[in-house]
Amino acid sequence: MNLPSPMPGLNTPVARCTAVLLLMLAFVLLTGLLDGGVGVAPLQLLAQPRFPLANAGPGLLLAGVLLVLTRRALFAFVLAFALQGVVYVTNALKVANLGTPLLPADFRIVGQLRRGGMHLLSGYLPQGAWIYLALGAGLLLLLALWRFEPPLFPRRTRGKRVLSGAALMLILGSVLAGSPAWGGIYNGRVLWMEPWSAAATSNHSGLVSSLIMFRLQFAQSRSKPDRLAAQQLIDRLDTQLRHPAPPLTPGAQLPDIVVVQSESFFDPRIMRGFEHSNLTPNLRRLAAHGASGKLHVPTFGGGTIRTEFEVLTGLSLRYFDDVHFPYLQINDKQVPSLVRTLNAHGYATMALHGNDPAFWNRTSAFKALGFERFVSQAAFPANAPNDGKYMADSAMTDEIITQLKDHGPPQFIFAISIEAHGPYDVEPANRAQRDAIAVPAGITGKDRRELQTYLYHLQHADAELGRLVTYLAQRRRPSLVLFYGDHLPALSNSYHITGFVDGQDMLRQASVWILVDPHRQTVPTPATLQATASWLLPGKLLEQAGIHDAAYFALTELVGPQLAALTAAPGAPSSLPDNRQEADDHAMASISQLRLAGKLDQLLLRTHVATRTTALSTAATH
Repeated sequence: MNLPSPMPGLNTPVARCTAVLLLMLAFVLLTGLLDGGVGVAPLQLLAQPRFPLANAGPGLLLAGVLLVLTRRALFAFVLAFALQGVVYVTNALKVANLGTPLLPADFRIVGQLRRGGMHLLSGYLPQGAWIYLALGAGLLLLLALWRFEPPLFPRRTRGKRVLSGAALMLILGSVLAGSPAWGGIYNGRVLWMEPWSAAATSNHSGLVSSLIMFRLQFAQSRSKPDRLAAQQLIDRLDTQLRHPAPPLTPGAQLPDIVVVQSESFFDPRIMRGFEHSNLTPNLRRLAAHGASGKLHVPTFGGGTIRTEFEVLTGLSLRYFDDVHFPYLQINDKQVPSLVRTLNAHGYATMALHGNDPAFWNRTSAFKALGFERFVSQAAFPANAPNDGKYMADSAMTDEIITQLKDHGPPQFIFAISIEAHGPYDVEPANRAQRDAIAVPAGITGKDRRELQTYLYHLQHADAELGRLVTYLAQRRRPSLVLFYGDHLPALSNSYHITGFVDGQDMLRQASVWILVDPHRQTVPTPATLQATASWLLPGKLLEQAGIHDAAYFALTELVGPQLAALTAAPGAPSSLPDNRQEADDHAMASISQLRLAGKLDQLLLRTHVATRTTALSTAATH
């Protein structure tokens, strides 16, 4: 078989270099067009060339590597552009559903695709024959280029291909690995970076540059805890932390605790057009007999494990800038948690979730958090129903009831629902019920159908809340129910159409929480209606359960109320703290970091010893 000879007409080094330079120019211009950011638009190559060049740089390096490997210039640049296009399409899907662009940590999800992630994420992929036609056409183009494009240079180049290929791979590898050396180019002084806004950074510097800058930013942002600030806050609150808690009534039992993390649950009344709706009657009824309010959560439209981690640990992810997916990034064998505190008080602890246990690394994460058992999808009855794409909330309630025992130690069940998970273009079990749900007139077509589907599932979650509380009220054992939504659903188009009652951005909207004792439903006082944050829920739960000896959670109860509103989804408009908030926030950041590192107990013990020594010395002088 005759191999293609070097490309005719490009036999001189100057001609070959010119051809490659023209392809590089086209690559930069097309990357700016694909990106769509104002700072990297094609015309910016004349006004501020460093922006589009930096954004296209990694793609050019990849094209260079492919050129050395294949010797085909057009093939190499087209393939590099196509691979870059995959990143841009993924970014467009994330922006459409979650309202924020890609961040470096998002690429960790690739490792979850074979652990149930593909089933969940595939629903967000574009639907229709056109996507397959486009992919097929692209593949045919690449095959044609590979087959018919003549090589740009000979196969044997006396080691030049090897050396240049190795150099390009090394440079590209250093970019992808986030080598600090690239900080001289990818920074806010040379380009444009707003560390608090990935959207603004991407718009001005381009998506690729944004990813690199945030990779470098997160690698450098792991600050050491300020032990002095932590100690000063603990000292300031020492008297309240040491205040003796009221003992349990003699013979009283610790309550069974059921926590329900309800997928995408929120109160639709925060949307314009739903102010007078009654889509969550059980939530409203129970709120009159327990503690409830807005819940500030660290995510929007997805990223359930961010809220979940905060609730189970009492640690705010605001204090760990580089941690976006905690179960994938925190690999400690033991993580301090609400679960471990309850274990220490004799609770039997269990997590329950009707999905693949490996997704989000929950199997390993729940062991590290201290759960004794994890009941996942395979352990549910074979006939457990789905509604839409996922397991029905009614099946989850059935399993909670099955797992609750009438004898033995107090029980803690952490149940994670999934019925209301997006996307919302999957037909539910009862279409007529879905179609009867009224939505504001301005929402039409696909957006209307998806909103109705979500509200259909929301009503089921509300009904199961009522059913669970009613069941627990009939048992003799004392119990508590904590119910909350992990984040708002990804219904960005509907939010843009209606807006919110408070006038704020969708990324700053709060979910909802309720804590109720099924056996002691009393008329609430104003103090029971309180906005809080997900990382503060464990302290409230322990306080209500009569467990007062967990110093860290007691501390969050004292400091948390003034810090709750600072919790928001990534990319949300910032809420600047006042001077007192800023000082307490800084101290709590250090306390949280020390706690995760297993060093906070030493600080609390030192404070206790110092306080006791001072008291004894004072007594001795008298």
